[in-house]
Amino acid sequence: MSARRSFRKLNDGLNAEPNAPCPRVAISGDDVLLRFLLNPFQFKSFAEEDDGVLRFANCNRYRLGATNDEGWYGGQCRYGKLAPCWGEFYEIVGPDPHLMEPIDWTLVKETSTSSHHFLFYFRDETFECLAADWTFEPIPENALIRKLRAG
Repeated sequence: MSARRSFRKLNDGLNAEPNAPCPRVAISGDDVLLRFLLNPFQFKSFAEEDDGVLRFANCNRYRLGATNDEGWYGGQCRYGKLAPCWGEFYEIVGPDPHLMEPIDWTLVKETSTSSHHFLFYFRDETFECLAADWTFEPIPENALIRKLRAG
């Protein structure tokens, strides 16, 4: 029996701001940090303008580019008919013959033990990376910003 590709949803308890998440990528050693605005409408534990970071450990390569939400719904994305929902964070499990089709990958390091393919659909772009693991890191400044606004 051959293995099938599946999409495992990872963003339980968090998601990106649906209108303007402003995703930004930074490199820290072998890790890729994806910073974006969090969704305060869906998750009351986040306030407007709260940022979060997904850290992808031991990352081999990443991309932040096409496809946006209109392209996804229009079938212009290689996973548009396969991924369960737009705007979610997934790990793609199983064989993927289309993995290297995008030409806008950024190489982080030549050799790696990266064995996981992560995918996050934002409103205006898609983030993908090949990494060993991921963690979510809230930004400590979020609480300070809230306190300054209230004070």
